[in-house]
Amino acid sequence: MAMENYDVIVLGAGAAGMMCAIEAGRRGRRVVVLDHAQAIGEKIRISGGGRCNFTNLHCAPDRFISENPRFAVSALSRFTPEDFIARLDAHAIAFHEKTLGQLFCDGSAREVIAMLARDAAAAGVSVRLGTAVGEVAAGAGGYEVTTPVGVFSAPSLVVATGGKSIPKMGATGIGYAIAERFGLRVVAPRPGLVPLTFEGALKNMAAGLAGLSLDAVVTHGATRFREGLLFTHRGLSGPSILQISSFWREGEAIAIDLAPGHDVAATIGEARGAGAGRQKVVTALGALMPRRLAEQIAAEAGAALSNLADLTSRQIVGLGTATNHWRVTPSGSEGWRTAEVTVGGVATSELDQRTMAARARPHGPGFGLYFIGEVVDVTGWLGGYNFQWAWSSGWAAGQVV
Repeated sequence: MAMENYDVIVLGAGAAGMMCAIEAGRRGRRVVVLDHAQAIGEKIRISGGGRCNFTNLHCAPDRFISENPRFAVSALSRFTPEDFIARLDAHAIAFHEKTLGQLFCDGSAREVIAMLARDAAAAGVSVRLGTAVGEVAAGAGGYEVTTPVGVFSAPSLVVATGGKSIPKMGATGIGYAIAERFGLRVVAPRPGLVPLTFEGALKNMAAGLAGLSLDAVVTHGATRFREGLLFTHRGLSGPSILQISSFWREGEAIAIDLAPGHDVAATIGEARGAGAGRQKVVTALGALMPRRLAEQIAAEAGAALSNLADLTSRQIVGLGTATNHWRVTPSGSEGWRTAEVTVGGVATSELDQRTMAARARPHGPGFGLYFIGEVVDVTGWLGGYNFQWAWSSGWAAGQVV
């Protein structure tokens, strides 16, 4: 089988892999990128509704989940959102801020993909698509990657294969297998930024409200997000739920405030005492939340047809709890099928935070092995943080490979 020799082999033509390849190529390194997909940046293409939420202006370590969130500081501080924006400006790619610092292309995500392709070509990077990675081995001269079209050899190997999210796009756990092959610890991967599901009566309730969305505060332990919430046929989704899902573990409860900014029990009690006793409970609740949800909550409290004057003090407290402190235990999540990211990955304790290189192993290769992007145990919040980690970690590795 034919052998091709390079200075750097990058596994994965996504955001992190392409950024690393471009940077290494600009340094005069001979770089090849291998990917089983038929096009580069497939996750970029579908992100942000096709407009690519490519970064977030509020990028900071506290927006990332990891055994060691401080691990990301070095790369994020050396290649910032402003640095990536400068690249878009150089290619005349227009963008806008949506909410909460989230930046999107005015046009198509394909503009970002085209930018990466042009930069890679200009840097002399060879991109081999439709090339599945087989055996990865360390040899005297570095690393050898066997593929159906031949063997690729290089002193430096960069693993940018992503996580297990969105398997319909070909996502696999190959990056974790490579890490473990060379003795690196992997933090157990689990789906992140994913809808949560219910069973039984809760599932039926959610299905009855499917399509209804509202502003909500969702809390898990000390972590809270105030963003949109969406009822689905299987449970809950929307930005607030996707955010909390990355922190939630099976069997744990979450608390939801369906009327943030309103003390529902106090509001109902005051209205009843102010002469509005003949007002329907559903009407009073409907002033604080969508009518369909108000009807559901009133019915659950046995007050679907009641006036405020008919309510007992216990019922008022119960309505307040059901709206401001709704505590539920999801049965699970939608899983890898719809997860936007992977939580977990190659342990940060195994990597150098400045270079993304694997630390030398007593019985391993001890040189030239790098892990970047989603395959690493660094997971950002919803809203462009994961792309910024891809750009930053790819850039960091690209300076040294």
